[in-house]
Amino acid sequence: MTRRIMLHKNTLLCAGLGAVFLFAQVPLASAAVVTSMKPLGFIAAAIADGVTETQVLLPDGASEHDYSLRPSDVKRLHNADLVVWIGPEMEAFMDKSTQSIAANKKVTIAELDGVKPLLITGADDDDDHHGHDHGAAEKGDGDHHHGIYNMHLWLSPEIARLSAVAIHDKLLELMPQSRAKLDSNLQQFETALAATDKQVSNELAPLKGKGYFVFHDAYGYFEKHYGLTSLGHFTVNPEIQPGAQRLHEIRTQLVEQKATCVFC
Repeated sequence: MTRRIMLHKNTLLCAGLGAVFLFAQVPLASAAVVTSMKPLGFIAAAIADGVTETQVLLPDGASEHDYSLRPSDVKRLHNADLVVWIGPEMEAFMDKSTQSIAANKKVTIAELDGVKPLLITGADDDDDHHGHDHGAAEKGDGDHHHGIYNMHLWLSPEIARLSAVAIHDKLLELMPQSRAKLDSNLQQFETALAATDKQVSNELAPLKGKGYFVFHDAYGYFEKHYGLTSLGHFTVNPEIQPGAQRLHEIRTQLVEQKATCVFC
């Protein structure tokens, strides 16, 4: 019989990179660096630590899939010295507002030269809220289309590092007087990330070749980096009871693929 281990999906992220992002964020009315969501906020806060304040745009409980900018949000974006986001395929709600922000005052992670070759394709039926509320109803593809690429870029240690470098470089342009601190912060981030990467790689080594299912295709970068074997995804919202037919399909897939674990 297939053994099922039900784990919260954010556990995978925390296991991989959580030890690196130990820098607090300060919820101010305005900030020099504004990021779209918490994963980017952790990276930005690590690089800007002791130099300038950082702030996350999305409030707790909000989802990037259906969030609408408030007038105060638009003001924060336009007043920020630097805006950091994944790109319009992930945060469509920011697309219009960021178009009027100068190129030297924003970092679009998905468009970084070093990141583009690392992009992988993935399902566009994602309903992950990235550490926020998971209680919203499951939506159709048209409601939160991410294009052909998997946009959960922060789950790649290498893309996380490239993001940190890009933030460092932009802040250095804006605040050259803080070069020593910014350089030190980046070095500490890269050192901690490398150590965590090695630790996670060692811990996951015995699991290589062991198949598992996830509820939606969000972990492609993590899986590719650590050589994990995902057998598929279900795209079932944990707040919604699946119908009898869907339950049968899931059970059949689990048995036929001999999955040893299910992440939800």
